[in-house]
Amino acid sequence: MSNDFEIDRCVCFDLRFEDLKRKLDERPATIDQIAKRFGCGSCCGLCRPYIERMLETGETVFTEILHNGDAEPSSDGATRRG
Repeated sequence: MSNDFEIDRCVCFDLRFEDLKRKLDERPATIDQIAKRFGCGSCCGLCRPYIERMLETGETVFTEILHNGDAEPSSDGATRRG
């Protein structure tokens, strides 16, 4: 069964994770610094686990629902809960 959705942006600020990653390649930041500089993660907070995953793995498009506290995927592709 394939997922028929993709999560690729902070919806509050309409900033794609790919664009955010490009900006962070030039000037790295923590999740809290990202919230202050770009707003992402400071409003509804739904994008925070995706940004955290992006910072850990470099992924910018997600096909699974992540929640605060979700860890990076394990080597077998399963998601470990924090």
